[in-house]
Amino acid sequence: MQRRNFLEGLTGGGFLLASQAVLGSETASKGEHEMEAEDSVQRRRRLYQLLGDLPPRERKSSAEVLSKTEKEGFVLEKLVLDLNGLEPVPAYFIRPQASRERAPAILYNHWHGGMYHLGKDQLLWVNPESKLPSYAQVFAEQGYCALCIDHWAFGERSTRTELDLFKEMLWKGQVLWGMMVYDSLRALDYLQSRPEVDPKRIATLGMSMGSTMAWWLAALDDRIKVCVDICCLTDFQALLETNGLKGHGVYYFVPSLLKYFTTSQINALIAPRAHLGLAGNNDPLTPPSGLDRIDRELKSVYQKMGKSDHWKLLRYDVGHEETPEMRGEIIAFLKEYL
Repeated sequence: MQRRNFLEGLTGGGFLLASQAVLGSETASKGEHEMEAEDSVQRRRRLYQLLGDLPPRERKSSAEVLSKTEKEGFVLEKLVLDLNGLEPVPAYFIRPQASRERAPAILYNHWHGGMYHLGKDQLLWVNPESKLPSYAQVFAEQGYCALCIDHWAFGERSTRTELDLFKEMLWKGQVLWGMMVYDSLRALDYLQSRPEVDPKRIATLGMSMGSTMAWWLAALDDRIKVCVDICCLTDFQALLETNGLKGHGVYYFVPSLLKYFTTSQINALIAPRAHLGLAGNNDPLTPPSGLDRIDRELKSVYQKMGKSDHWKLLRYDVGHEETPEMRGEIIAFLKEYL
């Protein structure tokens, strides 16, 4: 077994490092881009503050390698990460077998779907309906490393229910989604620390709950170079208008969020970095009117930054599913921008 500490000297993520730089500046006059950067930093801080009482970002964390297994095309490590100081976080890390140099990496976010037992195993999972290969296989073929953790209430952490965790955390001033996002931010710290990984070429990707995690994580931390979200770029107002709240688990809801942010405003914090959204026009979790609004507003944001090609929303006449056509677009987008 192997245990190592990571990020002992790091002050805690791209958004906090940037905020310190802004708060320490006393420049009398600022250019337009500098003002936009400062506003983004302040908006990230506000978004993070809404996530409840979280463990310190700078706490020392560690990783233990439980096993290494040779798979077809990649090496699979089973890990236990100490990310939050409250409960261990099981994880999978994969790397291509033929890797010799630092490689791009994907922080892969598993879905919900009521499949509490699945968790990080979704990285290795072959969907029996679509017959799409596992993302572990896809990433390895493209020369990428990848990390996927079990989130609260999922996989090996499914010893307690989502609802029980939500209620207890609410009593304690915590937010379940906030604790999940915190673990993802710390997982990003760990992924950057791996010697096999190019720390400047990290993407995040996921479907459904994993999609939501992808765009929250990319919005909060500019160390994410590319964001890919599949079937959950949900406009909050459109969800209210269509009486669609019942479609999302309680993990999804952050107190006071709508007082300060729309979905577009959160996603605008990703700009001008590359962002691909994929959605089904028949998916009740992402009402079409909301997709229209998000696309319109983000096109405007990216155009003003001179990076119109970095935002793309692809829509298909399907429901809540990933199709082979979507998979092809995802691989192509990662090749181009990662």
